[in-house]
Amino acid sequence: MDLLKKVKDAGIIGAGGAGFPTHVKLNTKVKYFIVNALECEPLLQSDKYLMRNHSDEIVGATEIIGKSLGAEKIVIGLKNVYYNEIDALTNSIKKLNSSVELFLNRSFYPAGDEQILVYEVTGKTIAPGAIPSTVGAVVSNVGTVFNVFEALKDEPVTYKYVTVVGEVASPAIVKVPIGTKVTECIEKCGGATLGDYVVIMGGPMMGKKISKEEAENTVITKTNGGIIVIPKDHYVAARERLTIEEMVHRAKAACEQCRYCTELCPRYQIGHPLHPHKIMRTMALGRNDEEVLKEAIMCCQCGVCEMYACPNGLSPRRINGYVKAQFGAKGIKWKNKTDVFTGDPQREFRKVPTGMLITRLGMNKYKGQPYKENEELVPAQVSVPLKQGIGAPSTAVVKVGDVVKKGQMIGAIDEGKMGTNVHASIDGTVVEVNENVVIKAI
Repeated sequence: MDLLKKVKDAGIIGAGGAGFPTHVKLNTKVKYFIVNALECEPLLQSDKYLMRNHSDEIVGATEIIGKSLGAEKIVIGLKNVYYNEIDALTNSIKKLNSSVELFLNRSFYPAGDEQILVYEVTGKTIAPGAIPSTVGAVVSNVGTVFNVFEALKDEPVTYKYVTVVGEVASPAIVKVPIGTKVTECIEKCGGATLGDYVVIMGGPMMGKKISKEEAENTVITKTNGGIIVIPKDHYVAARERLTIEEMVHRAKAACEQCRYCTELCPRYQIGHPLHPHKIMRTMALGRNDEEVLKEAIMCCQCGVCEMYACPNGLSPRRINGYVKAQFGAKGIKWKNKTDVFTGDPQREFRKVPTGMLITRLGMNKYKGQPYKENEELVPAQVSVPLKQGIGAPSTAVVKVGDVVKKGQMIGAIDEGKMGTNVHASIDGTVVEVNENVVIKAI
């Protein structure tokens, strides 16, 4: 069995992040293979659903991948409060006589950040700008691992399990074909309970916030796992509308250099030389101190600094993002001056509890929402993007008028390019081909 070929043919990319092609990531040898099942963002439930309902598949695929990597330690990392999921995986490990181990972590944010998870499991800090393999590890999302199991049966990626919560009539975890409109997912859950709203694609901390109108033209891709509907004037949505000028003006007026943004920064805590309070001071004073500002390149945009740490409600994350983009436009990257990174000795006392974070976000009303499972959406039409992750877009291999079957390749990655194949998510007729392949159900 050629695992990498099956993974590539199936069009698998990272299911919980930026969408890095999995066949590229797995083409290495490491000491640790770590499955990320911590569902980093608050309120999302899709990974937990997978673990409860497909534990055998996840454990089996985890072991196969780990052995192909030559890993000495194969672990599934999840939160210690995931009691049902722990039971399901433990039973599967026993049933399959598997060498897979469970790594139970506290429920804090961002426990599912790749670099944080590696630090927890291995005790090693990945250098800023580096990847886990530099410390002998490969990390894959639990959804990605499930997709690998499917690929071993020659089943490509054609759907996602999506958590739909917030201001909807009937919250649910819905099985959704790739290319389905976000608004159709909301309607499947009884529709929004508000006349006007904002949709968070992903989690409340790092998810993209889009308007009701934008949701009409946004579709589910291989990396989407959550849809949260919130009021248009909600605190989380309103912050996104601040301009950089407004953010800097606020910093000038109210930043008291308390250092909370730095001390609670997850990357600072594992030893990265990132100091958001210094960047805030430099921007507020209008200084062009490149040595300080360059630190923003290391920022992972997790949002702890502004959504939890800052007592004055300032915006270190967005300012970091702005500065980072300026350096990126100039092609300037972070250069490490040392290969020694020492974690904060106070780290264990400065982790952000997920429950307290949800309260700080003003989302307690969504925390215990009852939700349906085993829901499935069957759309009349899908619009499947030819580019859904990191790398080059695939090239369409179908044309208008072609009749396609679910699972049929409709976009192929060109030889020698990094990217991913794309497949039809429903049976139907191709009615449009541009940057997306639009398929109308027969």
